[in-house]
Amino acid sequence: MYLPKIGMITFSDPREHEFHVLYEKKTESRMKTAKEYLEKLPVEIYAFDTPARSAKEIDEQTEALKGKGIEVFIAHIPCWTWPNGVVRGVLNMGLPTVLLSNDDPSTHGTVGLLGSGGALNQIGYKHLRIQQDFTEEHPNLFDTKLLPFVRAASAVERLKGQVFGFIGGRSLGIDTGSFDPMQWKKMFAIDSDHIDHEEIIRRAEQIEPERIETTFKWLVESVGEVKYDEKLTEERLKYQVACYLATKDIIADRKLDFGAIKCMPDLTNFRAPQCISTALLNGGYDADGDFEPFPISCEADADGALSMEILKLVSGGMPTMFADVSHIGYKEKLIYLPNCGSMCTYYAGRHCEGCKNMKNIELRRANRPSGGAVTFTVPSAGEMTMARLCRTNGKYQMFIIETEFVEPSREIMDAFVKARGVHQLPVAFMKADFDIEKFVDIFNSNHISGVAGRYKKELLEVCRLLDIEPIVVGE
Repeated sequence: MYLPKIGMITFSDPREHEFHVLYEKKTESRMKTAKEYLEKLPVEIYAFDTPARSAKEIDEQTEALKGKGIEVFIAHIPCWTWPNGVVRGVLNMGLPTVLLSNDDPSTHGTVGLLGSGGALNQIGYKHLRIQQDFTEEHPNLFDTKLLPFVRAASAVERLKGQVFGFIGGRSLGIDTGSFDPMQWKKMFAIDSDHIDHEEIIRRAEQIEPERIETTFKWLVESVGEVKYDEKLTEERLKYQVACYLATKDIIADRKLDFGAIKCMPDLTNFRAPQCISTALLNGGYDADGDFEPFPISCEADADGALSMEILKLVSGGMPTMFADVSHIGYKEKLIYLPNCGSMCTYYAGRHCEGCKNMKNIELRRANRPSGGAVTFTVPSAGEMTMARLCRTNGKYQMFIIETEFVEPSREIMDAFVKARGVHQLPVAFMKADFDIEKFVDIFNSNHISGVAGRYKKELLEVCRLLDIEPIVVGE
């Protein structure tokens, strides 16, 4: 898990008489209180012990903050200050910004807050405003308003400069998974690296046998069961492991931050499904230990992968999952979310210790021409935030659902297994306590992404910062 990096500058009146007579003591005490309060939050905070009152002091403090890799800027306005100084600091930083003040009538802080906020709006600079008095009587706006914005702003900043690995190309004619690399550069400052499937095959054939054996041994000993048959042999599984290690090496060598892999039909027909790769990369642990989860979608779904990366960032680095919106249970108010063969291993148990999750996974035959394994599991129950970036007439929207995964009844599970026949896949059961018919009418993808926890507020702020239309399902 990682924490958003916040930089705070306290602004105060540049006039000598007014500062020393009216505002000096109020500024100092509120600056100290704000810093102490922020230090208790799940953030990294960088602040100063003196206020910035002149252009020179503002420039010096903003320059110092830039060297800290700040992602979110707080302009603290405890008392009256000249708005142009706040605007100078904000423009110097060029980051998502919070204006923080108070509602104490003795400080004139509201005047500074509104004057600075109005000036920023005049130049079209988006920001968040918070009046927080740090008293029990005052609503805790840090938890309900500041932290969602900070997490969202940190995510938007961390997207900048990332590299997306697009392995293969459009899969199975799924247009909703396609993307425009230059639109991504313009909107998100993300670069894309198009990598051929052949690179996985080339590298897999060169992986040292010892590496394959080590990871294979860890995998079969970690999962609950391996159901070998004529399509899922030890040889086929070892080849999938080699593909996983090859993909892991590609990610390291090309310095990728998230990715998508075509897989079908090329590799599923003639090589091997890449289900082991996506399950382990999304989970964040393998025979070598823990690593940062790498969001990677199936069927070359670029917008699905970007949805996963945003969910990972707003949640502080949590593993994310990817699934098909496969079946609508109108009567039972459930949406069935299988994956074509892979499910992020974390969701098999939601344990911090990866081995406990792996015991809830069975490796079953992949019903594909090349054989191999799928990671069969029913993800454990718990809170989820599901999201999906989609485009309508070229403009992005984000569908957002705060929901739960639930454990299906034996009757529901047996009926689904019977209906699917030999084509059994890992599947999550999502609670749908909203207008399902309306969801079917408006949802613009056959895929959806998710992360454990509730992050609707954070995603709404991401949409505001990136000028994306949010569509909250159920509201």
